[in-house]
Amino acid sequence: MERTTLEIIAPTVEEAVARGLEQLGVSSDKVVVDILDEGSKGFLGFGARQVRVRLTLKPSEIAPAVEATSSTLVASSPVAEHLLEFAAQTTRDLLSRMKINARVSTRYGEADLEGEVPLLVDIRGEDLSILIGRRAETLNALQYILALIISKEADKWVQVVVDVEGYRARRERQLRQLARRIAEQAIRTGKRQVLEPMSSAERRIIHLELRDHPAVTSESIGEEPNRKVTIVPKK
Repeated sequence: MERTTLEIIAPTVEEAVARGLEQLGVSSDKVVVDILDEGSKGFLGFGARQVRVRLTLKPSEIAPAVEATSSTLVASSPVAEHLLEFAAQTTRDLLSRMKINARVSTRYGEADLEGEVPLLVDIRGEDLSILIGRRAETLNALQYILALIISKEADKWVQVVVDVEGYRARRERQLRQLARRIAEQAIRTGKRQVLEPMSSAERRIIHLELRDHPAVTSESIGEEPNRKVTIVPKK
């Protein structure tokens, strides 16, 4: 199955793009580059964050391929199985350092629209609200750290989704309900509706819920970390 998208972490955008082009084996005019995280230098070296970009092959560059599901390919790969075990143990080690006692399980989720299969980390235990934090800030930070560690082990970007006591599943239901409600509002008023800033994962849920909606479309606007979803009535 030909890879059509690739996410790369590097110190600079230029280096990330160069690495991505090398791995895809194409020139820069063959891809669309999206900057997912512009990174941060931090303060006195603390809290520094590397750049993350996504390279997507233009439709004209994607060759026909034998149909196969990404989830099947992942499940059959020894490397993928190793990543599951590595992710589980890494999560346990981090929780131990935080003096948090919890059960950890890992599995692969369903492939998204781009064929990427997320690695899911599920954390269960007693009174784990400290791991979620205000507006899931702590949970998202833990998820980002794990994604960096696991991606380094895999030598490529791995989409990691961390859930604590089913928080993300509950949040996903809320976001899907919100998407439908605001879509109805957009249709009723005939005006575009702009939602509050959300993480890329939460914006994706909104987009997926509305992707087949007959009367509205959705798009992301603004810059991180204040990027928002706007819902627009179709003309």
